[in-house]
Amino acid sequence: MARRSGEATREEIRVAAARLFRERGFARTSVRDIAAQAVINPALVIRHFGTKELLFLETMSFTIDDEPLFDVPLEQFGERFIEVLLADDDIRGVYLALVRGSNEPRIKGRLQAVHERTFVEPVRRRLTGPDADIRARMAATVVGGLLYALWVVEDEGLAHASRPELITRYGALLQQALTPT
Repeated sequence: MARRSGEATREEIRVAAARLFRERGFARTSVRDIAAQAVINPALVIRHFGTKELLFLETMSFTIDDEPLFDVPLEQFGERFIEVLLADDDIRGVYLALVRGSNEPRIKGRLQAVHERTFVEPVRRRLTGPDADIRARMAATVVGGLLYALWVVEDEGLAHASRPELITRYGALLQQALTPT
């Protein structure tokens, strides 16, 4: 068997870890599992990343493409945001992995950063007025509630709703939070 370069080994570890963390979460994924998936010695995982937690933090991140969010008038932003969010399958796995690992302080910090960077900031950029920040944060809680219900507790009623219905209804809730009183 040919030897891999350090960079190739590092990338194989990242790919294996990302897949396992999304499937199993932080606590149920061991360094040995990651190494077995990457077909390497477990010591190499630690050599390349230091700790399982640092590897998790490096592999579990996501962003939402802001461009489609700025292509619509503010009055249509709620539906468009929910549509973009539900269309990205990668978000579900990373979101669940972050939530499941949030009892670890650094992972909780990453979840807070994702909340701020992915949900609050894109919304705040679209708003004006002295209450823009609170409206953006309230809108983020609407989004967080949807993700929690769909992916953490797997609410059967919502799970069976059609994507267009979720977009319309949650878009309206989000739009209401965005609208100044």
